[in-house]
Amino acid sequence: MNYEGLEKNLIDNICEAQLKIGYEKRPISFNYTSKSLCHILGVNTVNDDILAEFKSDKIGAISFRAIKSGYCITVSETGTEYVHENYKGGFIADLIDTVRQHGKSVDDVFDVFNKYGKVCIQKSNNEEFDWLVYFENGIPDSYYYCITDEGLHVTYHRFIKEDYEDFNF
Repeated sequence: MNYEGLEKNLIDNICEAQLKIGYEKRPISFNYTSKSLCHILGVNTVNDDILAEFKSDKIGAISFRAIKSGYCITVSETGTEYVHENYKGGFIADLIDTVRQHGKSVDDVFDVFNKYGKVCIQKSNNEEFDWLVYFENGIPDSYYYCITDEGLHVTYHRFIKEDYEDFNF
């Protein structure tokens, strides 16, 4: 069971949310599909018993509830405070800062990626996004970023590799 992977994903998502909307000492919730949780945990099926076993010295215990396609996982205010005090963002902070500015180009976004490591940049062949970008060695992170140039600004969505592959873009 890869509880460390779930802890890392939750911390990354909390950090990203705090960088985008600010920090408040309060719980935060994220919806996960069952399939995504299976990818993160390295299991074939996820259930209440598996999630109930999650423990983290960093973010504490989680609460969860079943939703239509998976689970809503909530991290307590202790966990959000831990992330606020210990994770300042680095790459993701620079990426968010760049895409939130109007007038930035996709090349400006690529520059942020290149500043942090060796990246793979692929032009997309679908209507969902324009570019796929990820770090070849998974450092500083192993997410797949779907980049869209909307003219006045650039947007992104990030996925774990397995979820991205499930989309069959």
